[in-house]
Amino acid sequence: MIQTDKIGRATFHHIAPQHVTHLTNREVRWLKHIERHGPQSSVYLHELTKDTHRCKDTALRQLQKLRAGGFLHLPRQQRATEYANFKPFIYDLTPKAKTYLFDQGLSEPTIRPTGHWWHSYMTSCVTSSIDIMAAREGTRFIPTHEILKINNAPLAMTIDNQRLIPDQLFALDYGGSFRAFALEVDRGTESKTTTAKRKSYANSIELYRKMIERGLAGKHYGLKTPLLIFWGFSSRSNEMKFREMVGIQSIRIRQHFLTQCIVGFQDAQRPSNILKSAYSANRGSCLEGSINFFRKC
Repeated sequence: MIQTDKIGRATFHHIAPQHVTHLTNREVRWLKHIERHGPQSSVYLHELTKDTHRCKDTALRQLQKLRAGGFLHLPRQQRATEYANFKPFIYDLTPKAKTYLFDQGLSEPTIRPTGHWWHSYMTSCVTSSIDIMAAREGTRFIPTHEILKINNAPLAMTIDNQRLIPDQLFALDYGGSFRAFALEVDRGTESKTTTAKRKSYANSIELYRKMIERGLAGKHYGLKTPLLIFWGFSSRSNEMKFREMVGIQSIRIRQHFLTQCIVGFQDAQRPSNILKSAYSANRGSCLEGSINFFRKC
C-alpha cells in the first residue's frame, strides 16, 4: 500500500511520526473537547478555538502535528463516505492523549455517546455545536457526567422493567438559571410504531411520557429543572411523523418535546460545518409552538 502521495505528503493511512512533548493551550482545548463530546472534525475544532486563533490553515497544521505526535488518530469509519478524500478529517483521541490529560490532572469521567459509530458521531456533532455556540453567548454547557454526579446515577433509567437511555444528556447554565435536555438523534434507522421492547418512536415517547408524569428525571438525576427532550432528525418527513405521534399526547407531555430537522444528517453524510441551527434563535420548535429553548428567555 502506498502510504504517502506522489510528493511524500501524509495521507489518511500514514503520517510521518513526530516527537511532540509540549502541547499548547489551544491543543489542550481540542483534546478536552473531544474527550467531552466524542470524535470531532477539523472544522469543529477550528470553530472551537476561533476566538483566539482565526487562521484555519494553521489549525489544520497543528492538528496534523498532534496526529504525527500520536495524540490523535483518524477513525476508519469516515472513509466509508462518498468523496471521503475531499472532506475534513474526523479526529479522535489516542491512548497517549488520554494518558497526557490524566497526567496533567485534566481528565474527566466524561460520558461519550456509544453504539453505532455514525450515530455516535452525529450525536457528538449536535452536543459539540451547542457547546460552541452557547460559549459565544456566555452560556455554560454542562456535560453528562456533571449531571450524573449530582445523584451518582447512571445515564440509563429503569421504567416499568424497561430502560430509558437518552443518546446524550446535557444542561445549559445561563448564569444561575438552568435548562436540562435529553438528546435523541434519529438518522432514519429507528422503527416508528412498534411497541416491542426496542428503541422506536412509539416506545420512546411512551417511556418519556411515564418519566414526565412520574417526575422521574428529578428523582433519578437529581435535577431541579424540568428535563426537555430534544429530538434531532435526519429528514423532515421523519420529524413530521414523530410530531404527529407526540401530538396525541396531553399538553403537559407535548411541551417537553423539542424537535428539529438538522441539515447534514441525511444518508451517510456528515455535516462539514458546525450545526448552528441546533442552537440559533427560532430554529428549534416545541410542539406547543416556535420557542427557542436554548437561549435564555
